[in-house]
Amino acid sequence: MHSELFQIGPLTLRAFGLCMALGFLFGWQAAVWLCKRTSQDAEQLTSLLTWLMLSAVFGARTAYVLEHWTAEFADHPLDILRIDQGGLMFYGGLIAAAFVLALYARVYRKHLFQITDLVLAVVPIGHAFGRLGCFMHGCCYGKITHSWIGVAFPAKSPAWWEQVSATPPLIAQTALKSLPVIPTQLIEAAANLVLFIVLYRLYPRRHSQRGLITGCYLVSYAALRFGIEYLRGDPRLAVGPFSISQTISLGILVLGAFCLAYARRAAPQAS
Repeated sequence: MHSELFQIGPLTLRAFGLCMALGFLFGWQAAVWLCKRTSQDAEQLTSLLTWLMLSAVFGARTAYVLEHWTAEFADHPLDILRIDQGGLMFYGGLIAAAFVLALYARVYRKHLFQITDLVLAVVPIGHAFGRLGCFMHGCCYGKITHSWIGVAFPAKSPAWWEQVSATPPLIAQTALKSLPVIPTQLIEAAANLVLFIVLYRLYPRRHSQRGLITGCYLVSYAALRFGIEYLRGDPRLAVGPFSISQTISLGILVLGAFCLAYARRAAPQAS
């Protein structure tokens, strides 16, 4: 865990912020390459992705603050602005970015799936970098485990604080590290990398079948996230028997299934 990489005077470079920047850079470059491989105009892509990034960060931070208001922000409301320290809920960013995509499609009179297929084909690589940032910051950690995959975070880390604050405490305040937890951040980062490779290779061959890439991404990530939530050990807002992310995952899964059905129905029929 290296939340702060280095500091020069008042400027501190944090791992989470750096990973966010790298995720956007790699995602943007991958989208440009896909445009070139499919003879699409990439000139408007940069401005679109910039707006998507800003809206995604805003939505992700808003969702995280709402979910953790009592525990983290009620006594320190100015901490809402410290996104460099982590604390983003992916689904909040996805929903906010979806509104921007819909508005963009309406203004420029483009088919919505024409845009979402391209964007969602590269989102997993950005998300993978984001989860690496979570790991280096120490947030979004997993449940306590004694298996070989367990990772112990240092004192003052989110996992350490949660275990010290438990009733009864799981570790003493003098402990130098937390109990080992499942590295859910790395598991999700690896899964997103695999998903990116699959969609990146699929897009040039099937981009004309509008809605296919969108449906594949939504179904795949929703299933992945639903399962990952069972491994998470950080505080989660519950909605009945599920966490809030699992509840959203079920809705995303249904939406993805509709996208796949649309893509299949709209596909040109073979002679």
